[in-house]
Amino acid sequence: MTTRPLFVTRLYEGSLAAERGFETFRRELEDACRSLARDDAAGRAWSTAHAYPGYTSYASLNDLPLRDPAFAELKRRIDRHVARFAEEAHMDLGGRRLKLDSLWVNVLKPGGAHTGHIHPHSVVSGTVYVSTPEGASALKLEDPRLPMMMAAPSRTADAPEEARTFVYVRPEPGTVLLWESWLRHEVPANAAKSDRISVSFNYR
Repeated sequence: MTTRPLFVTRLYEGSLAAERGFETFRRELEDACRSLARDDAAGRAWSTAHAYPGYTSYASLNDLPLRDPAFAELKRRIDRHVARFAEEAHMDLGGRRLKLDSLWVNVLKPGGAHTGHIHPHSVVSGTVYVSTPEGASALKLEDPRLPMMMAAPSRTADAPEEARTFVYVRPEPGTVLLWESWLRHEVPANAAKSDRISVSFNYR
């Protein structure tokens, strides 16, 4: 008798940290994120109105790569990772490449969280991590079969990662995480004493 995994859900994990000049680039990116959090009044207002614990440019700015060279450079670096992921996931793109659709900054305050969600109308979603102080939240990924499990028992404590209902990925500065946009995910409460800063994006 044998068993084998079917319908595998892929998570791509890469890093910018080994690239030349990364720390200088990371600092430039962090400065750009903090500058937006300070100057983007519309984004701060949206964050307050929607109880986002910190700042996000999600609903206020949609042209970050045109606004700041740091985000333009980030896009260039992310493009390569997304192309690799599409190939690894065997996506038939008809000879085309996935294209950046949106990119936004997240500055999550201590104690802040982001509840479970998906990213409709896109193919690949992901996040690059800029600042992850000690205690910063992991990314929590949910088994997409969960709504259909009905009476399925919980998994044992020593279950391998591919058998778990939830998987937690703890990023470091420079970590690039990519997943197909239908995969439900969330950010648990930030237990760090300072901001957790990331840049999220969608490709279509």
